[in-house]
Amino acid sequence: MDTLQTIKIALRGILDNKLRSFLTMLGIIIGVTSVIALVSIGQGATSQVTEQIQSLGSNLLTVNIMGRGANTTLSYKDAMEFAESPYISGVAPVVTGNATVKHANKNSSVQIQGTNADFLTVRNYKLSQGRFITPADVNMRQKVAILGSQIAEDLFGLVNPIGQEVKIGGQIFKVVGILESSSSMMGSNDEEIYIPITVAERLLQSRGVRVLYIQAASKDTVSQATEEISSKLSRMFKTSSDSDFQSYRILDQTEMLDTINQTTGTLTMMLGGIAAISLLVGGIGIMNIMLVSVTERTREIGIRKALGARKRDIMSQFLIESLVISGIGGIVGIITGFLLSRGIAQLIGINAKTTYSVTAIAFGFSMLVGVFFGIYPANKASSLKPIEALRYE
Repeated sequence: MDTLQTIKIALRGILDNKLRSFLTMLGIIIGVTSVIALVSIGQGATSQVTEQIQSLGSNLLTVNIMGRGANTTLSYKDAMEFAESPYISGVAPVVTGNATVKHANKNSSVQIQGTNADFLTVRNYKLSQGRFITPADVNMRQKVAILGSQIAEDLFGLVNPIGQEVKIGGQIFKVVGILESSSSMMGSNDEEIYIPITVAERLLQSRGVRVLYIQAASKDTVSQATEEISSKLSRMFKTSSDSDFQSYRILDQTEMLDTINQTTGTLTMMLGGIAAISLLVGGIGIMNIMLVSVTERTREIGIRKALGARKRDIMSQFLIESLVISGIGGIVGIITGFLLSRGIAQLIGINAKTTYSVTAIAFGFSMLVGVFFGIYPANKASSLKPIEALRYE
């Protein structure tokens, strides 16, 4: 008996018992759907987190200064010495504080960020209008301000803020730029105001720098840049790498990205593994129904053997029937898994990411389940003796 004819017989057996066949497939459908939906959402979440980290800035290194004793900060001049390194393309020291900003009869309490011209590039921010801080603004202590999009809307409404004046901490600043709205894992810039760092130190009465955003020249020079920063800071604060107290912390974006990817990848695989258990349950359902089918068709098996059917013909018939059930269930599961992952992703506000490899693995596993749990019933059917099978009532 050829394979095509065997498949036709298997399909006829499935169609003769539509409800039972559907209920048998349901376990496989649920299993494949669960695997694809959970893994797709997990991979989508991983991709979204990766994009957010990368959006913080290209090759970003964040340096936090804790200091010790009298030396708890860096001067702006000392901070800018890092820019002399061939492994570093940008240095943006930041002085942060809160102040009240006013325009006409409107006022708001906002976070003030004092920084320099490199900040826009290092943090990968973009302007929607105007310009950012320039080196001349820093050197000449110009009272200029760049507003976050939400602050600009709150203070000016539909009026163009560029060229207008605002009062920050009682001092008059000229608005020269508006940032594009941006949000990430580290927060949003929509309600922040950026001014020259030399002005911020006086306005906020905060001398020295505690936070630096540093951009490595390329991805390949991140480790060299980190080593050079660490070496210079150790000399400045007279600490060694094995000291109990570190005067600084360097956060490497690539290390953080690798850690998060490993964590989310492990969680995704764990969820996929849990979902795959339902495929095994579906396989048990297939075995159960195939055993029932063997019992119901005992006389049919006896007749076929009496007419010359070989053991492998009977075995292949029932094994292919098991494969057809698991295969159809796998295809339906792929479709429903794809639709379900999109629906859940849209509901929770992330992008689902279904890959061909995940789809192939889920479908292949469903077929493997069909083979594994179909072997025993198929072997039992092929081992029946013709005379005993014909006598079966």
